[in-house]
Amino acid sequence: MDDLRQKIEAGEPLMQQAAEALRRYHVAKAAESPPDEIERLKMLAESLFQAASEYQLNALSGPLRPLQ
Repeated sequence: MDDLRQKIEAGEPLMQQAAEALRRYHVAKAAESPPDEIERLKMLAESLFQAASEYQLNALSGPLRPLQ
């Protein structure tokens, strides 16, 4: 079980970065920041959450095999 905990803990900084990016996006949106800044922050948050998701999939189930 330590191995599982270590894998989860190793992904925590990435999840925190993703959550912080999402918070910055919502703050910018609420402040009516320029649309290009809002879009940049949205893309950053989405990218970080995607990376965190891929890390979790790989860490918890092993490397993914190609679909083709």
